[in-house]
Amino acid sequence: MVSQTRNIIFASTYLPRFPLEQRAQGKFFLNKRMKTNYYQKPQISVEDQIKLLKSEGLTFINEAKANHLLQNISLFRLKSYLKPFRLQNSKNFKTNSTFEAAYALYKFDAELRKMICSELEKIEVSIRTQLSLIMSQNAGVYWFIDTANFKLNQLHNNLLTSLKSELNRSDEEAIIDFKSKYTNDFPPSWMTFEISSFGTLSKLYSWLNSGASRRQVASYYGLSDTVMISWLHSLVYIRNICAHHGRLWNKQMSINPIIPRKLKLPFVSIPQETKKLYYILSTILYFLQTVNPKNTFASRFTQLIDKYPQVDLNAMGFPNNWQKEPLWNNTRT
Repeated sequence: MVSQTRNIIFASTYLPRFPLEQRAQGKFFLNKRMKTNYYQKPQISVEDQIKLLKSEGLTFINEAKANHLLQNISLFRLKSYLKPFRLQNSKNFKTNSTFEAAYALYKFDAELRKMICSELEKIEVSIRTQLSLIMSQNAGVYWFIDTANFKLNQLHNNLLTSLKSELNRSDEEAIIDFKSKYTNDFPPSWMTFEISSFGTLSKLYSWLNSGASRRQVASYYGLSDTVMISWLHSLVYIRNICAHHGRLWNKQMSINPIIPRKLKLPFVSIPQETKKLYYILSTILYFLQTVNPKNTFASRFTQLIDKYPQVDLNAMGFPNNWQKEPLWNNTRT
């Protein structure tokens, strides 16, 4: 291993991710000395990966199947699912830990992501529709290209650049047909939003001027506009994790929904940990009360954890009495 030492001096008014009170000061930040190591470890074969795991105390019930899985799912991807089986602050595994148990966690997480994606699709489509309906009625079908409807000109310019890029990439027949018939830079909002990303929609809503129209969109879902901005941002974050097949079940979220002061529809008692999956799943269920009132998400989730009883719900932030919460006490099948 080659060690390299670099002296790096930062002296600028750029505000990195320091605590809010520090960022607000706008002072100079100084980072005197950083030591970085140059990574030179080689790739090891699947056979050697299995030997390494065995040397650390992991048991394989079916080594041939494990070999096949590791040929198709990288050990790096599986490492976070192996972690709960390791001794604390050690590379060694707890007694009787098996590769198959870790793989069961991996399968649970994959099935959970599919469930969540299905519901997020419904919510995303609904928000596209409501945003277009309400804003077009109040400010015309091209409200989104009018700078007067947005907080800052630069943010609005960034938004139009993103929308234009998404429009140019689209091969939807309706978009191609529109371009062939009209000289407008953009199709009307209901068409443009069909090809825009969920992330772009979230930014668009948050950058709108605060006012009756923005509140009207949020009110449709039983939210204030401030809570809507935060919850929408969190849904985009979760959607991106799911889209990239990332670990979700026990993840400590870096973006979490704010705690609402007051809501129009039933919600859960606020848990102690709001950066875990339970709280975000509860916000999804809250949206579904409007978007899909007859949804079966809660009952299907219960069936999923029954299928994988080894899953630690506490690691997902679920409180002991979660099934007594009206939002989760869903017996529909």
